[in-house]
Amino acid sequence: MTHPPTAIASHRGGAFLWPENSLTAFRETARLKLEQAECDVHATADGEVVVLHDTTLERTTDGVGAVSALTAAQLRRLRVKGCRGEAPPMLDDMLGALAESVVVPRIEIKADAHGRPYHGLVPRVIGALDRKGMRRSAWIIAFDAQVAAEAAGAGGLAGVAWLLERVTWSGLGVRGTIAVAKAYGFPEIGVQEAQLDPEACAALRAAGIRISVWGANHESSIRRMLGLGVDVLTTDDPPLAIALRDKG
Repeated sequence: MTHPPTAIASHRGGAFLWPENSLTAFRETARLKLEQAECDVHATADGEVVVLHDTTLERTTDGVGAVSALTAAQLRRLRVKGCRGEAPPMLDDMLGALAESVVVPRIEIKADAHGRPYHGLVPRVIGALDRKGMRRSAWIIAFDAQVAAEAAGAGGLAGVAWLLERVTWSGLGVRGTIAVAKAYGFPEIGVQEAQLDPEACAALRAAGIRISVWGANHESSIRRMLGLGVDVLTTDDPPLAIALRDKG
């Protein structure tokens, strides 16, 4: 059986080229010949869904403190570093940037500042997808297996991926990872590209589990992941990944 070509996802909208998780990044991604736009989401103090990677504001915005301490209205008064006056987008904004394209969302649901899941965040994310009519095309991804399981249990998504930190991947091993994925019914697991080798890839394939990677940001790592035939390659440099995939 011929395996489908590797899908490419812009990591945080393409962080090498545009300010990460910005509306600019997602608008530019929507113009590219790729399949998915990856983003990260947190809950605001008033229960909205904001697109930011960190639990705190300082690195990527002109704000300070915890993301979850501010309301959506307060976050809209902040500015993303490197953008021309853009506020951190709400998930509705990000989805709107993709709405007229074939690019689908790949939404990573983050934990709070204490590493705990946000109460009610999964249904809020799915609600945003439903408002845009994008639930059936969207992927939800998470490091927390319970969060990923909650998303999978909601149904109607294109898929759910369970992400593994290096220590989790190393501790479980491939057999343990497969066992957990099967127990939860996860169709896909995601790992950092440097952790994936041909043997692990083959074992996951044999178990019927899809494989996604992040961290493939330069020619050597992108070529290696394309050579392994991973299902989804999430990259900070999507135009490079597209060019290398097109070369075959």
